[in-house]
Amino acid sequence: MAQSYALRFISGKYQGGEFPLAAEREVVIGRSSELDMVLVEDMVSRKHAKITTQAGQIVITDMGSTNGTFVNGEKVRKTKLKEGDRILIGTSILKVVATTSTPVSATEAREDLRARGQASSKQSSMSGTLEEVPIPDLLQLFSTSKRTGVLHIRSSLGYGKIYLRNGNIFYGSIDDDHDLGPMKAFCRMVGWEEGNFEFGPPEDEAEFMLELEDSTESLLMEALRQLDEFRRIAPDLPAPHERLRIPQPLEPTLSSLKALELDVFQLVLNHGLMQHVFDRSPATDFETATALLNLVSQNYVARA
Repeated sequence: MAQSYALRFISGKYQGGEFPLAAEREVVIGRSSELDMVLVEDMVSRKHAKITTQAGQIVITDMGSTNGTFVNGEKVRKTKLKEGDRILIGTSILKVVATTSTPVSATEAREDLRARGQASSKQSSMSGTLEEVPIPDLLQLFSTSKRTGVLHIRSSLGYGKIYLRNGNIFYGSIDDDHDLGPMKAFCRMVGWEEGNFEFGPPEDEAEFMLELEDSTESLLMEALRQLDEFRRIAPDLPAPHERLRIPQPLEPTLSSLKALELDVFQLVLNHGLMQHVFDRSPATDFETATALLNLVSQNYVARA
């Protein structure tokens, strides 16, 4: 038996809904009420896209929509789909999934989506879970579709905000701690793997002295590089809640320390708590961790 597929809504006002992709059939998606899949929102065109399942292949075609159709972060006119691909239409993110049970009919699916849309209070926001849509994937989608607004992220690790203007990231913060710095906050959030997100409108009152200027692609590449390097040495670090101390008497001389090592040494002296040292360091988490490990190995710093 041939594998059956469906489109699962993993973000947006129709989140949780599924629409079957029947073999040898075409599904037209748009705002118009007579279409197969009706998505009632301003960013969806009357006839936005169509998905054709034929001869074992699934193909999506943009139908000249105003805001475009995106697959895995790339704007497309026509392309093949496979299991796991993510499609952005309006504020909805849909995922191509394999179905193991008997799929519902198109009529039942259409009614389910209509009910979800009427019940949802999300008129223009995009929301979902990081387990379904990781932050790097979200930001790539927002960059390509040139979105302006604020990505709100609620995780056990904190409450984060990433600000975008025409798809470009220009600021980031965690728990509204602006002393942390936008790049350090952004790099940390890229590593968050659990929690909820919601993309909302711009904050009119938001003004920042320091804005990020690199492209979203460059910022993501740098954040992922730092994250990989930090995770490599993280097992050797004290836990965030651990206290650090300066050995007394201090035998090695401070004159042999590099500039960043001296900064981290002073932070240990002034604050002690591991997390406070990292939050107040002027360097990236990876650079701070490397300096701290050097200080520990040379007996400048010890665990309390």
